[in-house]
Amino acid sequence: MRTFGPLFRDRLLPAVLTAAGVTLIAAGLLNYVNNASAADPGTSTEPDPTLVASGPDPTTALPTLPTFPPLGASESPEPSLVPSPNPNRVATRIVIDAMGIDLPVVKPRGGSNVYPLCNVAMYLQDPRIGQPGSGHASYIYAHARDGMFGPIYERAIQKKHGGPQSMVGMLVRVYTSDDLMFEYEITKVYLHQLSLDAPLNATTEQLWLQTSEGPHGTPGKTQILAEPVIVLPADHADAHPTPHPVVCG
Repeated sequence: MRTFGPLFRDRLLPAVLTAAGVTLIAAGLLNYVNNASAADPGTSTEPDPTLVASGPDPTTALPTLPTFPPLGASESPEPSLVPSPNPNRVATRIVIDAMGIDLPVVKPRGGSNVYPLCNVAMYLQDPRIGQPGSGHASYIYAHARDGMFGPIYERAIQKKHGGPQSMVGMLVRVYTSDDLMFEYEITKVYLHQLSLDAPLNATTEQLWLQTSEGPHGTPGKTQILAEPVIVLPADHADAHPTPHPVVCG
């Protein structure tokens, strides 16, 4: 009877070594195949770095594309604060919706010293005073009567209408002879004024309004300062109301 030692040495050991050798060879082949695949991009299962690099960076925001109006849509004119110069431009109409004021504006007859007409407003004529869009102060005045600048007088003098501060923030529209609409916002109200120093010395676009504070001969005047907001094209009919001035009685 043969012992286990010689049997293991003569038969089992060679078999174990043979099996181990096959396993090592197989492992070596697999390792070779994997190394060859890594060396050959054509057989690699990993993504090609050149293709990845050519794609968009997911951390980078895409640029915003411009938008265009629909086909056939008309483009509205853009508002402006600086209209084209026009030496012939004059104010033709003034509207303050919040006070129910809507008056044609006309050139004074016989100069600035003539008593103002009724049913209209007038613009001051002075080399230091401009018209809307001139880059200087424009100056429009009217009587403190119903249908004219009476509502300004009422708010400036009578506290039951909120006093002068009740007018701050109101919008004023001034139409001109070249079919433009200049919009201003009231920023300050001055009572009992005796001079034109502030508007005459203005170096920026402004609108000044004036009305009286009592019967004919009352010295102090109410002045309103309004700052420009926007300039827009206006309908010709809106910018050219028919004035009906009368000599005040």
